[in-house]
Amino acid sequence: MCGIFGVIQARNQTIEDVLTKKDFNFFLKHAEVRGRDSSGYVTLDANKLKVTKRDLQLTSVLDYKAIRNSPLCFGHSRLITNGLKDNQPLVISENILIHNGIIVNVDELFENYDYERKLEIDSEIILAIFNKSRANGLTIEDSINEIYSLCKGTISSVIYSKSDNSLILFSNNGSLYTGILNGSTLFASEEYPLKELGCKEINQVYDPIVINLDLHFDGNSISIDIDETNTRIKDLIPALGVLNGKEKLLEYKEHDLKRCTKCVLPETMPYINFDSNGVCNYCNNYKIKNNPKPISDLQNILDPYKKAKGNDCIVPFSGGRDSCMGLHLAVKELGMKPVTYTYDWGMVTDLARRNISRFCSELGVENIIVADNIKLKRENVKKNIEAWLKYPDLGMVNLFTAGDKHFFRHVQNIKKQTGINVDLWSVNPLEVTHFKAGFLGVPPDFEEEKVYSNGVRKQLRYQKLRFKAMLKSPSYFNSTIWDTLQGEYYRSFLEKKDYYHLFDYYTWDENEVNDVIINDYGFEMSPDTSTTWRIGDGTAAFYNYIYYTLAGMSEHDTFRSNQVREGQITRKEALEFIKEENKPRYQNMVWYLEACGLDFETVVKRINSTKKIFE
Repeated sequence: MCGIFGVIQARNQTIEDVLTKKDFNFFLKHAEVRGRDSSGYVTLDANKLKVTKRDLQLTSVLDYKAIRNSPLCFGHSRLITNGLKDNQPLVISENILIHNGIIVNVDELFENYDYERKLEIDSEIILAIFNKSRANGLTIEDSINEIYSLCKGTISSVIYSKSDNSLILFSNNGSLYTGILNGSTLFASEEYPLKELGCKEINQVYDPIVINLDLHFDGNSISIDIDETNTRIKDLIPALGVLNGKEKLLEYKEHDLKRCTKCVLPETMPYINFDSNGVCNYCNNYKIKNNPKPISDLQNILDPYKKAKGNDCIVPFSGGRDSCMGLHLAVKELGMKPVTYTYDWGMVTDLARRNISRFCSELGVENIIVADNIKLKRENVKKNIEAWLKYPDLGMVNLFTAGDKHFFRHVQNIKKQTGINVDLWSVNPLEVTHFKAGFLGVPPDFEEEKVYSNGVRKQLRYQKLRFKAMLKSPSYFNSTIWDTLQGEYYRSFLEKKDYYHLFDYYTWDENEVNDVIINDYGFEMSPDTSTTWRIGDGTAAFYNYIYYTLAGMSEHDTFRSNQVREGQITRKEALEFIKEENKPRYQNMVWYLEACGLDFETVVKRINSTKKIFE
């Protein structure tokens, strides 16, 4: 996944004739928002197309002085998914490719078709298909259609074809735009930078656009020079852990705990008490949450937002099961034309990214990615885990996920940039947990209808209790505090307008959700669990292991208990589910701890040796 950018000048012009240094740097910085793990670009230097690739962020590599006299410059800023050392632009048989997206069936294509594989990166298959199709006499359009028919996943690409001496732009989900500025053609992964630069005739790309370069040079006489350095030795996206014996370090015991006779909550649930019939106060105070309003109400609300042309809503999109279902509902049931928005803070797994690719390509939906400083974010998580390990406190486990709350800030920016006024959320109404804040000392608010607790008074109380807990382990007072407080502000205090929750109008039913996302879209499951829940979130397996090991319960206990209360499953079924779902997810935990730079054995042994609250 990456941010694509490009400038193709009109005849007898150079880049500085069209873009000032300030404007050009803005263009690059916006591409960089989508990923800054590595970068690459192409320029024309004499009779050479020079391809430069670096394991560095784009704005530290591409200098305006070096390219201002070139008639063209195009490239990308990359969020690495796979292919650690196979950076883009790719050059194969003197054709050049830049690809934004993920091909999810790349292994199958190389295995079953006569394409030679030389690299790890999934993008290679696009150029392999194109080169072979053109060699076999297919037109450019038919060659692109061949790519679309064989590849599964999002494809927004730029190909320089030497034999055609042309740039070919194409996309199967609309994450590519073109515009005209002073007679020159600009293109980018999003519409916003083109609008800001003052481009006219902005169009979203789907069908192939061919830009002939004969005015700039003769393709027959041009040569391609590659300037590449590979300095990164550690994969930024770890593979799921391989079973190697260390999984035996993980404890899993079926604790003999008193449980509610109606749901499955155990006696270790904060603030729990049981009546004379053994029914817990969470059941006795429960109000049905999965009781949607008429769908016609939502349709009437959304009608004024619909546009005859262009996108008309934002769908926050994590690649998890509920946001995947929400996107399906927005497109198929409500007839909306969404832009999906994904915030990557370093804990979005490759599995989640592949599911994002599946759904966006199948539905033809643009995906805007905001990639944070992943290295810094992971370092923040590491610091807080290390502080927690010095003084384990179940009330402080929530701090591990504080960095993802900036999700709520960026969605407001996306609305401004796209000019789209409404966002549709896919929050599962049954994910209310209570225990995460409960372990910190916050009693349950049975009147609270939202999954996320809002309100100034509630948040101030919560932060006061967190501060007191931090005093027990001074290592919490580190450079992560400002990032944490900002995230909490954007989630809980920032005023939000024109947003609606899809499952306020649709009944959330796990069987229906799983049926749709798996059977209709090929939703990918995780190899280390049977559930579809939380499998794209790199943190969940880790914090649920802590909760279950130290308290004998996890998110799965509260979720299944809510389903029992809603009448969706029986208590017996819930007990069977949590018995399986509370098993440690070794492969995901290895991924998480490796991404954070922590030693699996050291961390797990510390958790295991910590006193349990039920002992």
